Amino acid sequence: MDLGLRDKKILITASGRGLGRAMVLALAREGARVAFVARSAPDIDKLLAALGDRAGRHFGLSLDLEPENAPQRLVSALEGAGFGELDAVVHNLGGTLDINDPFCPVADWRRVWRLNLEIAIELNLRFLPEMMKRGWGRIVHVSSISSVENHGPIPYCAVKAGLNAYTRSLGRAVASKGVIVSAVLPGAVWTEGGYWDLAMRERPQHVENYLRERMAIGRLGQPEEIAGIVAFLCSSQASFFVGSIVPVDGGQGRTFF
Repeated sequence: MDLGLRDKKILITASGRGLGRAMVLALAREGARVAFVARSAPDIDKLLAALGDRAGRHFGLSLDLEPENAPQRLVSALEGAGFGELDAVVHNLGGTLDINDPFCPVADWRRVWRLNLEIAIELNLRFLPEMMKRGWGRIVHVSSISSVENHGPIPYCAVKAGLNAYTRSLGRAVASKGVIVSAVLPGAVWTEGGYWDLAMRERPQHVENYLRERMAIGRLGQPEEIAGIVAFLCSSQASFFVGSIVPVDGGQGRTFF
């Protein structure tokens, strides 16, 4: 299937490792021109190397997006690199920040909110008007199966649920202008150096129990299995996915939609 992504300009946040890295490679294989941002400069360099002779078509930037002025710095860097007008944005930035206390202070809630939702809103406000003017665009939010289940730290689950609601509402608001907004809800996915990688080495029994009790497929997901769905949602083939919330979780979730 031709996804129609050749020469489309696509931004992916938090893309130095894991899911984000897999998304960059998947979209590059489809012929897209990809801008990717991550905190680690060595990770950016490794990704550019992995792109090989195609690296000149793409743009990598080392930047922590959490500080207040960071999204604007990203926009300025994109403009300087010829990525000022984007066809698609994939918001992969997010995480628990290891904030697990249900009674954590409001300041911690704000950090989780900013990382998982506020930065995405800020970038959308910058790039959506141009997409609407051109009559074509794609916004993909990476949420989590934890957004629809009581499974995980309360701040993280609650803010990801807010991201789902934002996706549904924003998708309706911009669909008539040719812009499709969607979200994917990954389940437990193995990434190098990630939670499940460490758990497999340090707590193998925990992993075995989790796979048996929670994962209908009986295994962890792979980054490429999420990246392929994201590439599809960035494409012309996703034209009817208005505000769609797409679980990609190996049967981990048990909630009806």
